[in-house]
Amino acid sequence: MTASDGLPPLRDVIAEWGIDPKKSLGQNFLFDLNLTGKIARAGGDLQNVTVIEIGPGPGGLTRALLSQGAQRVIAIERDQRALPALAAISTHYNNKLDVLHDDALTCDWASHLKPHEPCRIIANLPYNIGTALLIQWLESPQWPPRFDSLVLMFQREVAERIVASPAQPKDYGRLAVLSNWRCQTKILFDVPASAFTPPPKVTSSVVQLVPRAEPLPCSMMWLTRITAAAFGQRRKMLRQSLKSLGLNTAELIAHAGLDETARAETIPIEGFVNLANAAEKLSAPSA
Repeated sequence: MTASDGLPPLRDVIAEWGIDPKKSLGQNFLFDLNLTGKIARAGGDLQNVTVIEIGPGPGGLTRALLSQGAQRVIAIERDQRALPALAAISTHYNNKLDVLHDDALTCDWASHLKPHEPCRIIANLPYNIGTALLIQWLESPQWPPRFDSLVLMFQREVAERIVASPAQPKDYGRLAVLSNWRCQTKILFDVPASAFTPPPKVTSSVVQLVPRAEPLPCSMMWLTRITAAAFGQRRKMLRQSLKSLGLNTAELIAHAGLDETARAETIPIEGFVNLANAAEKLSAPSA
């Protein structure tokens, strides 16, 4: 498709700079400007907003975000080959693009923001780190977080796990509990494999997560431990799957108001919060 922003078509950019997608970096590039524009628009009004983008590659979504009026884009790119192409985009858009040559899993992008600067994360996440990044953001000790929304692309099966509830026991797990405890989640639309280069073997989905200002209060540490234990042995009853926590399991479950014969996939988020609060109380040293 012909570029409409005055920059070369993405296929030409990739050819010029030798940015062939690397499987080791989880790269699948989107050339369809209609789709990149749709993803950018899913982020809402970007006027006066700084967008964090992970893994921009040759810059297809980056260009869409800037053309949609983003005040600034901070793009985190690990692949050195993409840096010249991104530099050209930054020049074209009057230096509204800042590129951090870094690993998204360890990059402190928040330090590049001004105090109270509105921020959203919009990204076609590399498949090999997408879930790890989301969990990292969800487990942030600062909440509400630095961003006011997430618009992220995942493999469809991961997207379904993010938005799942006990009504979808096959998909419901630790990722769903963490995501929906702290955010409101929904799948916005699907993107076919044929839209990518190279095409992945699965359909992708764009997911929106909007942070809850006041999630149900509980210890993140205990919620993480309990969901890992419970879903790590999801076919077993709670009285068995929670033994690894080193607490009196029967007392823990009773304090949470749950049935010890229940399984993780049937417990709503409120139940896991109750378990985390009970665990924190039971593990506290006696006065």
